[in-house]
Amino acid sequence: MRTIQNKTFDEERALYGSMDILVKDCSFDGPADGESAFKECSNVQAERCFFNLRYPFWHDHGLKISNSEMTELCRAALWYSDHIEITDTRLHGIKALRECSEVTMRGCDIVSPEFGWSVQDIEMEDCTAESEYFMMRSSKLHFNNVRMKGKYSFQYIEDSVFENCVFDTKDAFWHAKNIVIRNSVVKGEYLAWYCENVTFENCKIIGTQPLCYCKGLKLINCEMIDTDLAFERSDVQATVTTPVLSIKNPISGRITVPAVGEIIRDIPNANGEIVVAKQQKGKVKACVCA
Repeated sequence: MRTIQNKTFDEERALYGSMDILVKDCSFDGPADGESAFKECSNVQAERCFFNLRYPFWHDHGLKISNSEMTELCRAALWYSDHIEITDTRLHGIKALRECSEVTMRGCDIVSPEFGWSVQDIEMEDCTAESEYFMMRSSKLHFNNVRMKGKYSFQYIEDSVFENCVFDTKDAFWHAKNIVIRNSVVKGEYLAWYCENVTFENCKIIGTQPLCYCKGLKLINCEMIDTDLAFERSDVQATVTTPVLSIKNPISGRITVPAVGEIIRDIPNANGEIVVAKQQKGKVKACVCA
């Protein structure tokens, strides 16, 4: 493997088509303002590098990026690439990581609108993210200990698992399919509308009008905080451990709660069962509500 160290590159396609290279302590910046430094490369390692130019990693195969920085000017940093490992790196440019596959990220800080579109097979652990339309239309995501803040996240994703995460994000998981979210906090308005086969297990759900127009929705031992007008027109099986402000027109299934402020049924096919189960001196007293 050839090593390139302590260099500055600003020309167009500076290392185009390179193979088997280790780039250390290099800077991709300068007056020539060149794009696509590593386009069409394979087996590339970048350590302690600074990226301040556009489109550095397109159509690459086999990338390892560590302890590096991609600035706001490093837009669309990784597209159409595969077998990628990114560790302890800042990704702060818009539209990073798109149409990529076989990705592992650990210890990264992401500030990137429209991050992660149409990505397949990504593992993310111990990362933070701030984004809009985060991970849209991606599949086979496995996140552990990821903290995310933004809007419109995880829309149209499929076949994914999230564990020990904290998401503060409006309109998350819309149209998502075959998803499991465990031991996590999900805060935001209008959670997971139009989703299918989504399970929340031991989660805390916070915010107005969650979980509407869902199919195959499951909640297992979840808290619901400040949630009103929940489950509208949804098919749902839910065990909720905290009071719910209001439940509106569940279509089918069974919802068990310790208390509910208001039950709204104002359409003829709102046939979902609501069971108020109160704990009394070690015993559970259940009331099936109309």
